[in-house]
Amino acid sequence: MTLENERVLLTRLSPSVARRIIDGREEPGDAWHRDYPFADELAPLSALAASTETGSPFTMYAIREARTGLAVGGFGFFGPPDPSGTVEFGYGLIPAARGRGLATATVGLALTHARVWGARRAIADTDTGNAASQRVLEKAGLVEVRRGGSLVFFERELA
Repeated sequence: MTLENERVLLTRLSPSVARRIIDGREEPGDAWHRDYPFADELAPLSALAASTETGSPFTMYAIREARTGLAVGGFGFFGPPDPSGTVEFGYGLIPAARGRGLATATVGLALTHARVWGARRAIADTDTGNAASQRVLEKAGLVEVRRGGSLVFFERELA
């Protein structure tokens, strides 16, 4: 499954592809940037690699530049919506891909599809010192709802 807009392609990652990414076993057509994956993405990729394929769209995706098809980051739902319809997500880009609107395009695209797939609310958090990520979430329509410790919490109604 691939989601796309004019800026990014989000390609769904299976457990077997996640394992190959972790192991650095690139195959023809993978098109991974040399800095991908970045360190913060290894734990979610490891969890996906250890899981069983479910077919759910609420999983991890490689973020690819639409122009080149090159994988430059990751987006992931932390699972399907809970009983209230809330879905949590996270994302990240390699340093070379930051500051070009790719994260904003990714979050907007993914949340549009989350709504179509039945999610009614989205939540995310970021470090208090990560102003760039806070701007991305705000541009995607999320609003800050609280701060706790070193985190800022955001949410957005999707329905």
